Amino acid sequence: MADFSAFKNAFKGDIVTPADQDYEAAIARWALNAKRRAKVVAFVKDEADVGLAIKYARANALPIAIRGGGHSPAGASSSENGLVIDLSRYLNTAKADPEKKVVHVGGGALWEAVDKEAIKYGLATVGGTVNHTGVGGLALGGGYGWLSSAHGMVVDNFVQATVVTADGSVLTASDYENPDLFFGIRGGGSNFGVVTEFVFKLHPQRSTVYAGFLIFPPPALERVVAVTAEWWSKAGEKEALLMMTTIGPDGNPAVIVFPFYNGTEAEGRANFKAFLDISPVMDTTREMPYEELNGIQNFVTYHGQGIYMKGVTHHGPDYALISKVYQKAIEVSQGGEFKANVLYEYFPLGKIGAVSQGVTAFRRDPVPGVVVGTLWKEDSAEIAERARRATHELTTLLTEGQSDADRSQALGYSNYDPAAVTGEKDAVPDKAKLVFAENYPRLQATKKRYDPDNVFNKWFPITPA
Repeated sequence: MADFSAFKNAFKGDIVTPADQDYEAAIARWALNAKRRAKVVAFVKDEADVGLAIKYARANALPIAIRGGGHSPAGASSSENGLVIDLSRYLNTAKADPEKKVVHVGGGALWEAVDKEAIKYGLATVGGTVNHTGVGGLALGGGYGWLSSAHGMVVDNFVQATVVTADGSVLTASDYENPDLFFGIRGGGSNFGVVTEFVFKLHPQRSTVYAGFLIFPPPALERVVAVTAEWWSKAGEKEALLMMTTIGPDGNPAVIVFPFYNGTEAEGRANFKAFLDISPVMDTTREMPYEELNGIQNFVTYHGQGIYMKGVTHHGPDYALISKVYQKAIEVSQGGEFKANVLYEYFPLGKIGAVSQGVTAFRRDPVPGVVVGTLWKEDSAEIAERARRATHELTTLLTEGQSDADRSQALGYSNYDPAAVTGEKDAVPDKAKLVFAENYPRLQATKKRYDPDNVFNKWFPITPA
């Protein structure tokens, strides 16, 4: 057993235990239900600290979790009675290199930092749709974003990463150094080590974009779905759209559309004219600074709620299906204990699908995704279990009638799967085999090389070959 005092004395960052005053803040997460009571939270300052933390945890048989933004509702960044390697306090900056068109990002940074830093130079990279999401979890799991139609997934914009592996080695992963590790971290999550720095490609980006949200009453749903289907059939590289069926700000059922156009307000309104012609009851869309784009969902995705989230795929805008699921979501939300959001994500898939399956570990599905999020206020295991059941009822409705999708495709986006974390009630044995599909054998070999003892096992743990 390694000595705690020796570990603490050698460690440059901050060590927090249940005896410390700031312990509750150290284990708090985006979702109330993702909090776990860790024995040690290690706020690392550098790669040496990460190595010390791994060594101490392994010597004391403490399970390890890695915390970047703390955004996993299933608790991938938390560890009950374990050790959390927390990157968020000290490794949280973004620094752009406009000449090389790359941005160096700390493993604990939020996307807001990346957006604000890059746009100063008229540049941007693909970065999700919620700006307080951690860079690490989103990037390692794939990473859809508003700019995916133009630049693909976050993993497609990786240039390099610094990784601390299970034996404490500090490695550079890129196409030229440790390419097998580079393949694995582009979609394989935290299976291979702790990423302390990411380097992403930057692309020219105009300073303003058209975005916001449109709220429609439930009777407009059929028309909204019809124009969404028409738009989706020819959507191009400058646009994307989210459609959410939910309970609106006034407490009544509503349909919310989040349109995005990488251009002026005039161009955006012309592009989405069919939606505007349905006469939304609220229209906040405008030409906004680019760095505000990833904040337009923040009024829904704020910290401190109970959140159960699960993703699936669907074939595209289908009124019969969407209407049926909407009625069930309204039923789930009646009484006020829960708010069920069903979010249909329409990121044009051309650039995403143009990358061959074997280039990155991320599994590319040829259909759009849906995420069901059931939200609640009180931190209660009983309420969380009811939310889990309600969410699964909704996702079951979504997947019924889609039997032609293979089992892997039907899973949806891996970052939205609660079964990523072992111990979840819907976890199935060897779920990683389905998640990574034909890439799984290669990932097993990579796992054997860099983490043969499965030290990093909080997100779809891969069995070493």
